[in-house]
Parts: sequence; C-alpha cells; structure tokens
Amino acid sequence: MYLRKFSTIGLALMLGVSAAYAKKAPKYPPPVPLTPEQSALVEKAIADERDTVKQIEKSTPLVQTYIQNMQQDPALYQVPQSDEYSIARVDFGKSFSANEYGSRKSGGKGFFKGSMSYLSGLTKSFHITYSATGFMDMMFIDPSGFDQQHYIFTYVRRDFLGTVRTMVFDVRPKPDVKGAGRFFGRIWVEDQDGHVVRFNGSYTGSKDDEVAHYYHFDSWRTNVQPGQWLPTAIYVEESHTGDSKKNFGFRAQTYFWGYSLKLPQGESDNESIQVDDAQDQSGQSQDMSPLQAQRQWVSQAEQNVLDRLTQAGLLAPPSDFDKVLETVTNNVVIGNKIELPDDVHCRVLLTNTLESLSIGNTILVSKGLIDTLPSEEGLAAVLTFQLAHIVLGHHTDTRYAFNDRLLFPDEAAFQRINMNHTPADNAAAAKKAVELFNNSIYKDKSASVGLFFQQLAVRQKALTALLTPRLGDSLLKTDGTPWLSGLTQGAPKLNPDDLTQIAALPLNSRLRVDSWDDKIYALNVKPAALLSSRDKMPFEVTPIYYRLVRYQPPAAPAPAPADNGTAAPAAAPAQAPADNGGNAAPPATTPAPQTPQP
Repeated sequence: MYLRKFSTIGLALMLGVSAAYAKKAPKYPPPVPLTPEQSALVEKAIADERDTVKQIEKSTPLVQTYIQNMQQDPALYQVPQSDEYSIARVDFGKSFSANEYGSRKSGGKGFFKGSMSYLSGLTKSFHITYSATGFMDMMFIDPSGFDQQHYIFTYVRRDFLGTVRTMVFDVRPKPDVKGAGRFFGRIWVEDQDGHVVRFNGSYTGSKDDEVAHYYHFDSWRTNVQPGQWLPTAIYVEESHTGDSKKNFGFRAQTYFWGYSLKLPQGESDNESIQVDDAQDQSGQSQDMSPLQAQRQWVSQAEQNVLDRLTQAGLLAPPSDFDKVLETVTNNVVIGNKIELPDDVHCRVLLTNTLESLSIGNTILVSKGLIDTLPSEEGLAAVLTFQLAHIVLGHHTDTRYAFNDRLLFPDEAAFQRINMNHTPADNAAAAKKAVELFNNSIYKDKSASVGLFFQQLAVRQKALTALLTPRLGDSLLKTDGTPWLSGLTQGAPKLNPDDLTQIAALPLNSRLRVDSWDDKIYALNVKPAALLSSRDKMPFEVTPIYYRLVRYQPPAAPAPAPADNGTAAPAAAPAQAPADNGGNAAPPATTPAPQTPQP
C-alpha cells in the first residue's frame, strides 16, 4: 500500500512539473538574428510598404472577386456547390469606398455605394462580418504597424519567382504586441529595391473568438510601372469551415486592374472630345444612300458603346489576341461565303462571367468564357452564335448613337447599357449558327462542343453566378438547355475518368490581364499531363502563381523600311491560345500575328 501511494504521488509530481514546464516553454523557437544585409532589406521593405499604401490611395482600380463554396465528392474530392460574384470600381482615396457595377437584372437596386455597402457585402461573402473593409486587409501586410517594433522577422531562404530573385522571411507579431488583425505568415521581398512582391498567411484573431474571423490567403503584386509593385491577384482558400460536413470550405480569386483609370468627376466629363489635325473634307466626300446612312448610324452607336465600356475598365483595349478571335470568325465567314458590308471585329470583355454579345459588327467574348473553352471549335461555336446575330441584322440599339446617353457613372454600365438579345432573336441566331458552323471547316469537330455543354449542364446549378451574364447573352436558355444544342448531337457521353476528354478548363487558363492598362495577353503555358480526373477541374477556381518579371518599357517602333519596289514580307504565323489543362489547342486555320507575352 505504501509503495502504491508513493507511485501515485510521484506520478502527480511528475505531471505537475511537466505542466509547469509546458506553461513556461516558448510557443516558438527563439528567432535567429538577421544579418546586416537581411536587416537592411527588411527596412527597405517596411519603407516601401508605406509608399505602396500611399500609391494605392491615389488609384481607382476595378476589383473582381469570384467565390466558389466547395463540397466533398467521392470521385473528384471536392466540387463547387454554390458561387458568388462581384465587381466594383474602388476608390482607395476615400476610406476604401467602392461603387459596385450593378447587375442589369437588379433594376438599379443592385449596386451599392460607400465602404459600408459594397465592401461590407463583399467581406460577408468571405464570412468576415466584423469589419466592412476586412476583405481589403488582404491587399496589405499591415497598413499601420508593419515594422520591427511590432513584428519578428526570420530569414528563410532565397527564392526565384519567375526571373525576380527574392529573399523570403517568416513574419509574426511580437509576443507583447496586442490586438487582433496582425499579419502572421511569410513574405517575399525582391532583393534590389526591397519591394514586397508576395505574401501569404493569415491575420491573428482574439483569444475570445469562437469563430475565426480571418482566413488564409496568398497575395501577389506585379511590377506595373517603374518602381511600382501593386496588388494584382489574391487567392483565398479555407477548408472545413464550420461544423457541418456539407460545408467543405471555399476558394476565391480576386483580381485588380485599371490602376491607370482616372476617376470621373461627373457625368459631363466626356461631353467634349478634341480631335487633333482634323480637316474639313466635306466637299470631297460622296453622298450616302439611306441604307448606307443607316449602317453608319449603327456604326456610330457601336463605337460609342465600345469606347464607353473601355473607359469603364470592362472591355480590354484592342490587342493582338483579338486577331486570333477574328481568324476563327473569318474561317466561318469564308466557309459560308458570307458577304458583309464591313469586316467583323472581336474584342475581349474582362469579366469572369460566361457570356458573349455582338455590338454592331463587333463580337465581344468574356475572358471567363475564353479561359474555360478547351478547343478552337468551341471558340468557333461561341463566335458563330454572335456572327449569326450580325448576319440576321440584330443590330445595336441605335439610341447609343447619341453620346449623351452614355454619360453616366462607370458602376452603372451594366444597368444603362443593355446589349443582350431577346429570346426570339437568340432562337433565330442559334438556328442560323448551327447552319453556319456546319458549313465551315469546323463541321466535323462538334463533338467537343457537345462535351463542353454537357459539362456545363453538370455544373450549372452550382455555378449560377458564373453563368449569369452581366452585359450580353447567356449560354443557356431559361430552362437550362444550351442555345447551341443543335451542335451537341453526336457528342460522346461525358466520362470524367477518360483523361482524353477535356470538356472544360479551369478559370484563368488562357488569358492574363495587365493590371495597369487592362491589356490582355495569351498565357505561355506548357501542357501538363493529367494524372487523374481530379486534375481536370472544369470551371473551377484554382490557386494563383505568377512567374514575375520586372517592368520593361514598351519598345520603340521600328522605322519603316524604305520602299524599293519589293513586296513586304507576310506576317509571322501565330498560334491559338495555349492551354494549361494538358491539351494544347490547335492553331487557328488562318495564320494571325504572334501574340506578345507580358
């Protein structure tokens, strides 16, 4: 009995000593002191972060966020179960106030104004309910306290992000620093001027919080101008949020562009436009017939709308990639021997939502739709749908020929510019599109078009935000069937386990947007081999990774060669946009100029 009591007392003493030691043991190992070189780079990063905050306060970029709430899937691990989408023009100089681009379906009630409206709704989408501007925290490390008085910096290694060499540091708040919202994670600092080019991690919460207020994110910046690295993209991912087994977490991507856009001061900003070197040649011009005058009137409305959408940051400026789209469109035009009074042009709408539209003789396709289409024939089908609208004479609303109808705030663009066609016009265009497609070089390749719409049918209930057009025409009828169902006949049955079937790609698979001037570029991506059906990720949000490069000023145009009577050489052949889903898309049949890389 005595021995038994002694053993019990001894065990209790040992446990007590262990508990006391555990309480005194430090939570983290002591930091290794930085070398003078490392400490100097950290001080540069601290100073540069203050300058970056000041620079962003002068900007009014567009902010687009797309969120997919995920659920478990026995075969694919996880798939989207619902989604949310928002886009806004944010004025960082006014306490992070924002004007959302309201949906046309909201009838004017959908867009919000001010930091307690749009940003509040956006942060609630991220389940961050404590702060109206909580979402924007992911743009900055710590706007007010990022320094060595508040944080401990631990050197990790050197790392290349693309061609940019960086030093990597782990960052955590000092133990005696109080208050929630301090950054806890890792930063990448380019080693020339001390710019923070990437940081990921989370923010500290309060010990009394029952639910975490902050989620994990990966924030990227790019060198948009000399000496300026500005936020470009943020990826957010969290798993198993809440107690429900159905709630498997969420993924989100946020992109910033339009830093060079100027904030309009009023509706009269664009009332007068000065044209340099204009000369009156009315006496030399020919008269117009009524039909020519009507076409000119439509063309004027078309140009007014395109200019307004570009000014609002919703439409990419003309680019070499447009020529790829025009090449595919011309393949259909030539195959059908269509005689049009003017050439058909193509442009890229910068939104993620899957939509297309035609404005006069210009076809607009959203970046999100281009990103997810896996083949050239799929792109041809979408373009042919809008080409059919043009052939059938479904013109732009000519009220926009009056420029004053376009004098409204940028955030009202989706409400005030109605470019979608009526169901009757879409039905007629769909029928005509099938005819045009079947008379083109793509007539024997409609199987992949059918696979794309089969995949869309599988995901359409979960991706309602992605499939709701903001400006143009939907891919689907109100009953969920595709407008181009006539092109789906003869397609094989969708089989996720067949790795040769690529029905649809993840978002951001083809194009990249320059966050400074809104120009688009085709991604230069090597095809990656698929190992399982989980690698396909159709229409899904994926992590972001940039191969960073330093800013290079545009090259001066080469002087025109002297005319010696010889013919100019033909343009170099181009390739259709590359695909990072493991299946490179074939080049457009007719060569187009090479797309430059950013």
